[in-house]
Amino acid sequence: MTLILAFETSCDDTAVALVRNGREVLASNRMDQNTLHAKYGGIIPEEAARQHLVAINPLLQQTLDEAKVHIDQIDGVAATLGPGLVGSLLVGVQVAKTLAFLWNKPFIAVNHLQAHICSNYLGSELHPPFLCLLVSGGHTQLMRVDEHHQAHLIGETLDDAVGEAYDKLARILGLGFPGGPVVDRLAAQGNPKAYDLPIAVTKNPYDFSFSGLKTAALRLFEKESLQWQTDLEREEGVKNICASFQDAAVRALGKKVLRAAEAFELKTIAVCGGVSANRGLRHYFEQRQAQFNVYFPPMAYCTDNAAMVGSAAYFAPLSNNDGLEVFSRVAPSVVDSTK
Repeated sequence: MTLILAFETSCDDTAVALVRNGREVLASNRMDQNTLHAKYGGIIPEEAARQHLVAINPLLQQTLDEAKVHIDQIDGVAATLGPGLVGSLLVGVQVAKTLAFLWNKPFIAVNHLQAHICSNYLGSELHPPFLCLLVSGGHTQLMRVDEHHQAHLIGETLDDAVGEAYDKLARILGLGFPGGPVVDRLAAQGNPKAYDLPIAVTKNPYDFSFSGLKTAALRLFEKESLQWQTDLEREEGVKNICASFQDAAVRALGKKVLRAAEAFELKTIAVCGGVSANRGLRHYFEQRQAQFNVYFPPMAYCTDNAAMVGSAAYFAPLSNNDGLEVFSRVAPSVVDSTK
């Protein structure tokens, strides 16, 4: 058995977890900074790093206490090495390295995107090969995972990540930050067929683009808002825009994932990243369970968390120290553009 103490501080969430054998979470704690950054409408890197310094030691003690684990039982200390905000990453890495040195344990570096993939191993029996859709505020990538430590990039966004597009829509509609969960909630109350919003066509059939969808939603809001006479009309109009936007975004993601799964003859699909908590996206793939085995992380492990870092430290530790380029791109000849 392998017990990993893991830290995640790549952006604005401070997280600590203890994970056994890459699948069993003994304790997982997280502190977000949403209230702090909401007044700015986005994340301020320097503020995020300072808050990590405040939160990380109490979270460490809380995690050790909850798991009732002594340091002698810990086999390694892991932390996200990248990608992420440099100041934020430094906090988690330095704490993890210091503890590893003091306790005479190995330090295990983890790639943040690989950790999101591994979030699907938590509490499940998922094994490669499978197709993985990683969707978050900073990334939208489609990967073929052949081994626990080996993923090939099939497609990615050419502009905005899907989570970024959600946040920008929320800003347009005056819904606050972070916007994704609010848009998702309002979308469930609106009519997804109220407006016909565009889905981008890309040269690589597995790439994504959400800039046009975001701009179309902006133009739609500017036009429709002129006709809203009452607060009720505005409320219903915003719900319908959210629902129509989500319908287009989910179809843009889902259709390309299913196309790739058929082209690469994969029957297992995993979705990860913060947007994997989106109810519209989950419903889309749940409807395809008869054709594919679809995995989503538990809701607690969709957004940034340390449990996924502990899983990645077990299944896919970094073999180098760059923390960035771990996914090889599938050669253009391999990508079937006819489907």
